[in-house]
Amino acid sequence: MSNSNNTTGRRPASFAGDGKKPSDDHDVESINLDGHPIQSDRLNRALSARQVQMIAIGGTIGTGLFLGTGKSLATGGPASVLIAYLIVGAIVFVTMLSLGEMAAFIPVAGSFCTFAGRFVDDAFGFALTWNYWFNDAVSTAADLVALQLILKYWTDNFPGWGLSLIFWVVLIGVNIATVRAYGELEYWLSLLKVITIIIFIIIGIVVNCGGNTSHHYIGSENWRIPGAPFVGGIGGFASVFVTASFAYGGTESIAITAGETKDPTRNLPKVVKNVFWRILLFYIISVLLIGLNVPYNYPGLNTKSTRTSPFTIVFEMVGSNVAGSFINAVILTSVLSAGNHALFAGTRLMYTLAMEGHAPAVLGKLNRNKVPWVAVLVTGLISGLCFGASFIGAGELWSWLQNIVGVSNQLSWIAIGITSIRFRSALALQGKTHLLPFKNWTYPVGPYLCVILNCFLVLVQGWSCFSPTFNAVDFVSYYIELPVMLLMFVVWKLVKKTKIVSLAEMDLETDVYEADEVVEEKVPWVGRARRILNWIF
Repeated sequence: MSNSNNTTGRRPASFAGDGKKPSDDHDVESINLDGHPIQSDRLNRALSARQVQMIAIGGTIGTGLFLGTGKSLATGGPASVLIAYLIVGAIVFVTMLSLGEMAAFIPVAGSFCTFAGRFVDDAFGFALTWNYWFNDAVSTAADLVALQLILKYWTDNFPGWGLSLIFWVVLIGVNIATVRAYGELEYWLSLLKVITIIIFIIIGIVVNCGGNTSHHYIGSENWRIPGAPFVGGIGGFASVFVTASFAYGGTESIAITAGETKDPTRNLPKVVKNVFWRILLFYIISVLLIGLNVPYNYPGLNTKSTRTSPFTIVFEMVGSNVAGSFINAVILTSVLSAGNHALFAGTRLMYTLAMEGHAPAVLGKLNRNKVPWVAVLVTGLISGLCFGASFIGAGELWSWLQNIVGVSNQLSWIAIGITSIRFRSALALQGKTHLLPFKNWTYPVGPYLCVILNCFLVLVQGWSCFSPTFNAVDFVSYYIELPVMLLMFVVWKLVKKTKIVSLAEMDLETDVYEADEVVEEKVPWVGRARRILNWIF
């Protein structure tokens, strides 16, 4: 049983997901019965199971799926898109099993970034956290740029940057308010996305079977047109992986909410188990229907000046402009949701950097609602600077940002695989494997495969920038993350003289979650009622 004064629900060795032990340089409110100080500077566990589950299901679905599939289809063809999404989906699922195992055992705000420093090397954690923070800042910017592309469906006269600026201010305001405000906004926006994709699947099947303006059975015709089903050869096929990684990106960031999730040892495993169905239903079936209904050479699918969502195209095929406008409006709100989630995750990572001494301490400052408001402003500022560069052309900038984020996601998945292997090895050596509240049933094969496959993809997916002629700008967008992350790792290691953490000395006690007593244990029917409501919603 946990101490009732330890409101974070974990052992009193540390506080609130910051991964640090109490020290004199932190504000302290009081002393608990065990003589341990209760730190006031901590995150608040305000995200409910309902919010976390829905955020996990639909929170990260946005620009990549709704808009990125258009570029994938145009450059790689329907077969390339389907195969790439299947492979990357399998990688993401195994990665989430590995991450869920660690996050349920040690639910901290920094999640896999904190684990990388704690279970591998502090320099590794430093480089990964800064890389992923930048990933989230760029993701937010990519979503703001995407708004300008989506707006072109209705008009070219309205200044798209104005809409992006409005939403940028809204996102910062929501994230500064309270974590509960973020959670509630994400819940309803995610629910809207889930309902819309289900409707899209039904509409997609109807359109394919003849319920379109031509009253023509489409079947697999678009797989047999000249150039299909594989477009652009090996270069086109390889390039789809980075866009698929961009689309799936953010799935792993749900674990970052662990520091603010109620009873994470119970809720996070549920979230991870739902990832499989999310990948199958929302990604695989969606891209299959897109490839069947939309030809890869559809006008406006992928140009530098504009990019039409294939979801919008399918809805238009039923013969209703209202349907097309509806789905485009939903895509706009979905992009807002994805940007909101990316800003939230980036803010928590900057908070973690400050708490672990990897960034100025002021970035970890919390407001009265226990929100790291300085980190919100700084992350939001970087996002604003990135989307401000859209004067070069929103379509072209979005492609570059998409490549950078996609590669960054893959580097994060590699890091999670390496960290998982080290984590399980230390548990076995210290005889603590039986303490895991949730186990990755693919271990040890799964994490090793993730590391190997992702390393291979990172190296080959930029094939198109070498052929038929070398494209320097695309090359930079595909590979800039590699030297930057390596440089951060080497510099921090040399400056701080860090060492690889030994398995025997690895800390597997600090921040381990100990759940408070819940009402279900005393009143069984309350627990059953809550489980039914969670299943419905």
